[in-house]
Amino acid sequence: MDIVILTEGKYVSPKEINWYTEQVLQEDGLLMKALEKRGFSCTKLDWADPNMDWSQPKACIFRSVWDYFHRFNEFERFLGKVDGLTHFINPITQIKWNMDKHYLLDLEQKGIPIVESCFLEIGDARTLEQIHKELGWQKTVLKPCVSGGGRHTYLLNSENYADHEEVYAELISKEAMILQPFQEQIIDKGEVSHMVMGGKYTHSVLKKAKDGDYRVQDDFGGAVHDYQASQEEIDFAEQVAKACDPLPAYARIDVVWDNEDKLAISEVELIEPELWFRKHPPAATLLADEIAKNL
Repeated sequence: MDIVILTEGKYVSPKEINWYTEQVLQEDGLLMKALEKRGFSCTKLDWADPNMDWSQPKACIFRSVWDYFHRFNEFERFLGKVDGLTHFINPITQIKWNMDKHYLLDLEQKGIPIVESCFLEIGDARTLEQIHKELGWQKTVLKPCVSGGGRHTYLLNSENYADHEEVYAELISKEAMILQPFQEQIIDKGEVSHMVMGGKYTHSVLKKAKDGDYRVQDDFGGAVHDYQASQEEIDFAEQVAKACDPLPAYARIDVVWDNEDKLAISEVELIEPELWFRKHPPAATLLADEIAKNL
């Protein structure tokens, strides 16, 4: 085989296909077809497959590995085991960098505007109430530095600190957390995901939370809409991708309007982002071209 599309086990050969699984299969299928048109043989495998000889394929590309943050220690061991055996897209060094939200500080040092953030390291003995008093923040979002899919994401304010102190104390004893002022405009304007392949912008989608919620993920009832990015937004997304080292073959740049109504990074997804190829199939073709350049 030439190229392995890495996924989580339940998406390799699903027996029951619902609307969500159908989307996953469609997305991976578009990339596989684009690669096959370039003469590559492709297969789709579980990243945790214990029987796979990872030295056999020419390259592996991380796609729907959406269980990695629930199996983080196992995923870290996998990365250590396979590093150097074959070519990974994006590279393993970049995957490791992007797994932990401390990468936002690296981007900020390069002049990229990020959502204002306070990083809370393992063992921090302060309470949530103490931290908020020190920062002077009234309404915030708390989440782990290694996370995805809204895992342990909490909306906090002075009226509910006490309700979250116990779970926070348990979390901070084991993992670093990130605290950010709540970005009020996410309710009305939402969050925009910009897709960038090899440093080139391809398309965007707008993600909005359901009424009464703030989380834009479809796990929580969020909806995806078509979106026409302005030239300012396109330039911004390409600038962010080029600030990553090395330049990623694929990137999803998640952007919000911050509390000063300026563009700011909420996330840069280089591991397993949904790229919405079904909204813009030429992006899969462009990614296939980037993969071919790397081989």
